[in-house]
Amino acid sequence: MDRWLFGSEFDRMGMTARSSCLNLASVTDPARWKDLRVEMEGTVFTPSLEGMNHVKSEDGIMLTKPFLDVCKLILPVLDKFGAAMSLVKSDIGGNIARLETKYASDPSKFEHLYSMVQVEVESKTAKGSSSCTNGLLWLTRAMDFLVELFRNLLEHPDWTMSQACTESYSKTLKKWHGWLASSSFTIAMKLAPDRKKFMEVIGGSGDINADIEKFCTNFSPLLAENHKFLASVGLDDLKAS
Repeated sequence: MDRWLFGSEFDRMGMTARSSCLNLASVTDPARWKDLRVEMEGTVFTPSLEGMNHVKSEDGIMLTKPFLDVCKLILPVLDKFGAAMSLVKSDIGGNIARLETKYASDPSKFEHLYSMVQVEVESKTAKGSSSCTNGLLWLTRAMDFLVELFRNLLEHPDWTMSQACTESYSKTLKKWHGWLASSSFTIAMKLAPDRKKFMEVIGGSGDINADIEKFCTNFSPLLAENHKFLASVGLDDLKAS
């Protein structure tokens, strides 16, 4: 199974499901949520929304560093989920680091996000589990999941956090995963935080619903563009190995 996004980390989680579920009380402890309520300017989405303004060049080409920076700016949102998303965050961070390392090896050559994929396609290494192509694909899929999750929170105020997460997973990542990864995700969602407290934590001093809508509206086209490019080189349908 691919190690990125519900890979080996989630396999281990599946084998330790019983001990993981015992941590549920600590995740939902009100005292813990009080510690997380830090003063912030705007909402937790404010930095990533600003970053999206710089993801493309003047001629509309996706830029590597700005895109990865936006993805990194979304990671603090996952922090607010606590244990339910800790492994997801780790895998997303791993894919970002992989792509950043490639970019740093030659910033001019890899200024454009898809250039590293094109190099791997030409060298016939794009399908490798440690390729940047694989990293971009799973990073994009992870972001698809997050966009769908926050869209669900916006459109279904009566849903629990666990329900919103599970539905989002079914629409985005599930078809790319095997039985073990899907089962592990179900276990992780038992640790999903209380929805009301979560929304209070990420709201800060801004309009959280407005920022969630902006996040979903502005980020979705960028992710769709990634999928379109990957599909054009026959690499958008890779499953976890």
